[in-house]
Amino acid sequence: MKKSMWILIGGVLATTITAVIVLRQTTPTPPPPQSTAGIPETPPLVIRPQARAITAPSIEPAAESQTSELPAPPPPTPTNISASIPTPAEPELSPLVQTLVSPHATYAQKQEAWKQLRDHGELDQAVTELQQAVKVNPANAEYSAALGETYLQKLQTTPDVRDQNVLAMKADQSFDTALNADSSNWDARFWKARALSFWPAEFNKSQEVMQLYSTLIDQQEAEPPQPQFAKTYVYLGEQYQKAGYNDMAVDMWKRGAALYPSDQGLQAKLAPAK
Repeated sequence: MKKSMWILIGGVLATTITAVIVLRQTTPTPPPPQSTAGIPETPPLVIRPQARAITAPSIEPAAESQTSELPAPPPPTPTNISASIPTPAEPELSPLVQTLVSPHATYAQKQEAWKQLRDHGELDQAVTELQQAVKVNPANAEYSAALGETYLQKLQTTPDVRDQNVLAMKADQSFDTALNADSSNWDARFWKARALSFWPAEFNKSQEVMQLYSTLIDQQEAEPPQPQFAKTYVYLGEQYQKAGYNDMAVDMWKRGAALYPSDQGLQAKLAPAK
């Protein structure tokens, strides 16, 4: 038993030794390490930027080469940017509404258009047309100004107080939209001031109304005179009088009468003072 065990162990040892000898013979022996004591260590390469003065780049003629003979590329074709921007389509408006938004229509012509719209019961249709016009082209101050005036026209034919308040607010917002698009729009500023002058006293609109009329007078006196401009002096004088500034009211009416001596409204205001 013991003898056979030792024979087995001996066989295993012999096999292991043989495998080690074969492995050593087949594995290449690495070369002995070389001493680097006599070789100085190479310092790392450091790239330092060179200081340069900020100067305009010099343009030198390029050396003649084969590439210099190539034809220059054609200049870029200019692009018409405005042509690529679509122009908003103008809305379809009835003849009377076209008169209201026309910058060439006179004050009297617009008042006649309002009268016909009221007489024919077409104010609601005018509101619809102008609302669509503002939606299509909100940058057109004439559309917003005319829409505000239409709201005021409807307000005068509406008995319900709540509806009147809603229309007054819509009118004021439309006038603001028009003035934001064109601060020199006479209709928007005039009718905004005229409408606010009827707001209840608790809204404290008196100072704003006087400022609107004052701005309008400065604008008017820098333009050729027109008959409707006389109304601004009449109404601003009334605002002064309402606020207790009687002397300022008379001075304003006189100022207007000097420019528009035939205006009956101004003459009526000055008659008691004579």
